[in-house]
Amino acid sequence: DRFIRHATKPGDVVYDPFMGRGTTPVEAALLGRVPFGNDINPLSVVMTRPRLCPPTLDAIAARLKEIDFAASTDAPEDLLAFYHPDTLREIAALRKYLYVRRQTGRLELIDEWVALVALNRLTGHSNGFFSVYTLPPNQAVSVKSQIKINAKRQQTPDRRDVPKLILKKSKQLLGDVDGAAWQTLARAAKDARLFTGPADATPEIPSGSVSLVVTSPPFLDVVQYATDNW
Repeated sequence: DRFIRHATKPGDVVYDPFMGRGTTPVEAALLGRVPFGNDINPLSVVMTRPRLCPPTLDAIAARLKEIDFAASTDAPEDLLAFYHPDTLREIAALRKYLYVRRQTGRLELIDEWVALVALNRLTGHSNGFFSVYTLPPNQAVSVKSQIKINAKRQQTPDRRDVPKLILKKSKQLLGDVDGAAWQTLARAAKDARLFTGPADATPEIPSGSVSLVVTSPPFLDVVQYATDNW
């Protein structure tokens, strides 16, 4: 926050070439700067774009009521190591809904917000997540490892209400977003540009357009990204 304020002025472009979960682009937008971001992981755009133009809590609640969380769909049975059968069924129904909306060109920003929060709640270590106790969200353990965790803790996945948890987390995320913040984000979002690709090849960004580059480089040889994002 202080660094961006000191090094740039409102309207300047702040670019993060390894944006991860989008902390830098969102912070830049809140400060009235124009956020540019890039990451080779496609989840980065999914986790960032909806926060640049967040919906209201009423709109989220209304959309969740429209989604058929009881819809019949297939779900991998090995994921029952993480989820109660009814919870897994709701997750699969939500996935199917989002997939159909995207394939038919009907995916709206409100749907992207629901997807963002659902992804954030997939696995974790409290009852605020869809899963039974597991490692933090940025370390998605394998099914085999989760079975071991369950045995060690003598736990079985209990029922979690997917739409209820999405709405609860949305309320937390939007708790400090007032009218002024909404307007600031909306202005920044108009010119925001988010990319998926290698950081050394972003020809979409015009030369000389970036005022400040802020990033936290990947944890080379520390985090196993391919394994942790299975």
